Amino acid sequence: MVQPISGPPPWAWRRCACALLQLCAAPALRPRSQCWCPTGSRRPSPWQQRPRGDGAAHPAPVGAAQACWHREIPPPDGAPAECWARPQRLAFWVSAARRAPRKDHQATMKVLLLKDAKEDSCGQDPYIRELGFYGLEATLIPVLSFEFLSLSTFSEKLSHPEGYGGLIFTSPRAVEAVELCLEKDNKAEVWKDSLREKWNAKSVYVVGNATASLVNKIGLDTEGESCGNAEKLAEYICSRESPALPLLFPCGTVKGEVLPKMLKDKGIPMESIVVYQKIPHPGIQGNLNSYYAEQGTPASITFFSPSGLTYSLRHIQELSGDHIDQIKFAAIGPSTARALADRGLPVSCMAESPTPLALARGLQMALQPPATS
Repeated sequence: MVQPISGPPPWAWRRCACALLQLCAAPALRPRSQCWCPTGSRRPSPWQQRPRGDGAAHPAPVGAAQACWHREIPPPDGAPAECWARPQRLAFWVSAARRAPRKDHQATMKVLLLKDAKEDSCGQDPYIRELGFYGLEATLIPVLSFEFLSLSTFSEKLSHPEGYGGLIFTSPRAVEAVELCLEKDNKAEVWKDSLREKWNAKSVYVVGNATASLVNKIGLDTEGESCGNAEKLAEYICSRESPALPLLFPCGTVKGEVLPKMLKDKGIPMESIVVYQKIPHPGIQGNLNSYYAEQGTPASITFFSPSGLTYSLRHIQELSGDHIDQIKFAAIGPSTARALADRGLPVSCMAESPTPLALARGLQMALQPPATS
């Protein structure tokens, strides 16, 4: 039995709700945990009192007040902390793989994601890992390439933060343009010494956690990432900004007009600069041909941008033939969903937010077989 301790050591504790259970994101590792709940109005439920991991229920640590402290046992040597455990809201115990493979049709259901692969610190694309937890075998095929434009002009603007009220990033590519400016003009040291701090004194708005993560890597603090799409971010900005200096908005040649229009209608100045353009990936047709030859028609295809839809749809229609009506089409956000609908394709799933977990949950619901009476 592990003895109660007086308070949460900073490395091992964090505040959590009792309904949160630490689950392992890497199937080979099993998380171990202990949960202390305070006495008084919030008493531990029988589920919380059941033994799990290294111990059972224990008295609340001194100073826990009306909160629950959840102890995370340190990961094994060599295992990244983010791969060891992360919170999931569940009402039952799940094994190390989060869910045991099911022996029904979803255990081997194949889905296609039209995006490039991006490994995280666990060495795997998070979409492949998350969908795998939900019994979906995902394959990634890139459909877009990018060319960067006007970097000299953009670099000059980045050198004068005093002329702007803040920054807006709605895509990872815009953040990459910042990185290229710093590398090309040898401004990395100036950025670290002064420019970064000056921009951090202003608002830096972003769409989505993936973009926010990249912005954080260049040393900027972000806000608005939980908004999920440009329209919600525009609402967030309008609720906080008052007309003053313009917000600098690096974007692509094909950008949605919702955010600029909403800011303009509210009298919030914004200065756009085109820093990249999307072009078709040279391997679209060959990669899709190989996939269909080896895997057949997928149960679902997810599009991550209207441009990706434009460049790939014709090939998909040709390869799918009469089976195209069997495919559940999914969109990562509302603009892509509208693009699908404009082409007469049914949208079976739109992720609530541009994250692997939201897409996995949406696909799981869309791919459920119809209930039988």
